[in-house]
Amino acid sequence: MNEPASGRSRGTDEGQDQNRDHEIAHPVFAALYDLLPQSPLLGPHREYLARDLSGRVLEVGCGTGEQFRFAADGANGDLEYHAVEPDPYMRNRAVGKAREADLAVDLRDARAESLPYPDDAFDVVCSGVVFCTVQDPDAALEEVARVLSPGGEFRFLEHVRSDGWRAQGQALLTPIWARAAGGCHLDRNTVERFVSHDAFAVTDVERLELGVFPVTPIVRGTLRRRCEGGVTVPGLGSFG
Repeated sequence: MNEPASGRSRGTDEGQDQNRDHEIAHPVFAALYDLLPQSPLLGPHREYLARDLSGRVLEVGCGTGEQFRFAADGANGDLEYHAVEPDPYMRNRAVGKAREADLAVDLRDARAESLPYPDDAFDVVCSGVVFCTVQDPDAALEEVARVLSPGGEFRFLEHVRSDGWRAQGQALLTPIWARAAGGCHLDRNTVERFVSHDAFAVTDVERLELGVFPVTPIVRGTLRRRCEGGVTVPGLGSFG
């Protein structure tokens, strides 16, 4: 495995590049994160991300390692598990979660916008409530496509922008929410970004009517890395 890359993200916007130079560190949010009532709400959908995992797997933005126990339970055959997390406070907690789950994890200090791996390195890439906090989600998605092998799966579980008055409320709340919740943006059209990318074919996308405002709706799905060609998917508005 290559050593972590020292180069910066492929994003071209100078302001975004400057933002990425800033350290990501949220000690208070990291301490409170595991106290949030996630397991009853998201547990079945984290199982979806982890089902029948085998081969080389990358988790983008593992946070405190909430996904690790599901990955350990869902492993089917040989599993080589990798994860990246740029926040040192989150990453330190993730080390303990990996031990608790008895899961061998190659955990690296890296951002989704600049993954320290060669092209076509993984059979599966997964993200669980991650793209709401990524500073440059377009660059991060390009990196996911780059490191995923042709035919490989990108599995995701993300909360997205809602509709109508809820969307307006999310837009108003996001500046304050992002400061309090580790950079989380409530109003991103994350899944529309995913399914419209030319590198991916849609296998499964499901909007889940769970959660409470303003962190709703939540969408889960699986995309497959195309070997060649593009994809056009109509009717994306309902996914966010």
